[in-house]
Amino acid sequence: MFARGGSPPIRASDLAAASASDPASESTSDPAPEAAPEAAAEAAGPGRRGADGWPLRELRALGREARRGATLLTLAVCLCLGVPGTIALTPAQDLVSLGQPVSVGARTPGLSLSGPAQLVQIGNTQLDIPRLRVYGPLRPKLVMGPVQRNAEAAQALRPDTARRAGTDAASALLHGFLRWYALASVLLLALTLAICSVSGYGQTLLLLRRQTRSGSAPASSTEIWQRSVGSLARLAALAVAVVAVAWAGCGGLAYAGAMDGLRSVTSLAELVGTYHVSPAPVGPPRYGFAGAVIGDSRATRLGGPPVPDGSPDDQSCGRSSDSLAAELGQLSGAPVLNLACPGATIAAGLRGPQQRGPQLVPPQLGLLKQVQDLRFVTVVVGPNDIGWTDFLKYCYGVANCSDNLSQGEFDYRLAAFDRDYGDLLQDLAALPGRPTVVVVTSYRVLQPDAQCPDTKGPPAAVGLDPAKIELLNRRNDQLNTILSDGARKYGFAVADPVLTTLCDRSADGLGPDLQGFTDPDPFHPTGVGSLRMAASVLPLIGPDR
Repeated sequence: MFARGGSPPIRASDLAAASASDPASESTSDPAPEAAPEAAAEAAGPGRRGADGWPLRELRALGREARRGATLLTLAVCLCLGVPGTIALTPAQDLVSLGQPVSVGARTPGLSLSGPAQLVQIGNTQLDIPRLRVYGPLRPKLVMGPVQRNAEAAQALRPDTARRAGTDAASALLHGFLRWYALASVLLLALTLAICSVSGYGQTLLLLRRQTRSGSAPASSTEIWQRSVGSLARLAALAVAVVAVAWAGCGGLAYAGAMDGLRSVTSLAELVGTYHVSPAPVGPPRYGFAGAVIGDSRATRLGGPPVPDGSPDDQSCGRSSDSLAAELGQLSGAPVLNLACPGATIAAGLRGPQQRGPQLVPPQLGLLKQVQDLRFVTVVVGPNDIGWTDFLKYCYGVANCSDNLSQGEFDYRLAAFDRDYGDLLQDLAALPGRPTVVVVTSYRVLQPDAQCPDTKGPPAAVGLDPAKIELLNRRNDQLNTILSDGARKYGFAVADPVLTTLCDRSADGLGPDLQGFTDPDPFHPTGVGSLRMAASVLPLIGPDR
């Protein structure tokens, strides 16, 4: 650290010779010319000094700094590592849109020049959104959990509120992304300054090492500090400016791509695309039926007299001669085909085949597509899809069935049914000839104040009390909300049959509408119940439709 042979200490101009970023030096061999511009400016007077004063010198220094290899390398690191790192490290912003908890952020950028936005449903799937194709590394990402059924979500299904709900949802998502972008901007600034600090520190160490190897006397700590701070400040200014321009460009490209993609989108299916395979037609064409009934055991009239000379499917499904289809045929004066089967769900029964003992029953929808010249189709689905008997048995068997675990399971099953039901509605909307579609809601079984052997249940059961019955009725109402809202979304009719509940007497004296625990199939309609269900459907199809 001492000069050899009594050499004088190195001056600031000598230190500048080792750094091409020094605004006061142009040569590494002769510091004397540095004084020439200053002397010339002094002789030229105040006007000349103002022309070549601090702003112009700093601009020239920035220009020289921008041409240095170390500076260019630092800028490349800020762009190639800082921007992707910021996107990966910035946490998503949580918000609520259409009653659904949603997180808004950006997906991890790849090496491609452009890419789609992404929708991630926790525990389910990841979907690219091809309509929202964005150039650059900043590509939006939405993360949501299982679909929640609530009042806000229902607004998106009602025709009178769907447009406003969609606008509010888009606004919420936009504000959430802007919050994410602002937070990412702060993080990117911090990363840029950190990279510049590391670069400046490394350059200072290299400068000191070069001095040591040159054999000259070292500069004072004050001179080194001043020179390093000046160079670092210019490096940071250049890096912040370049990164800010690049980040603004990324934001602009992301906004332009999102707006271009959303401009022509009118539905969620158009936004994320669809993967929908409708059941293929099954069997030969069938003629002579004005209508058809598809669904579960409520439509077959489980426990009733069997259909005379029934087909193997009729026998496997236990279809009755006083089923909903038979009663509709009697009331409308036209033949109605019964395709319903006990235990049928949308996935296994309506849209897919159903195993009934040794008999594999074809998809009801596939059979329905072969029925020619249909005027109406009646749909009876829902309870089997959510496993309604599981919750009913649970409430009969325990003292309190309103625990959070069973409620969470119900919500999960209801959300799954909502998705399957959407596929079914899409299939029904595409039926040949566009017949009238009537969706039948689920009836109540008991009133909260019911007191009779049917509320006590089987032997050793705890039974139902008013609180349990009210809970079951609320869940049944939630199911009916999905059925009604989905049907109306597609322009389908909705029938709400009112059956006399268990423990109550019918006012017309026709007998019970539902089977009790002493009957073969509890909670299913009797012949009178099927007649009441048919009566609720008949006005919606009309005798001439």
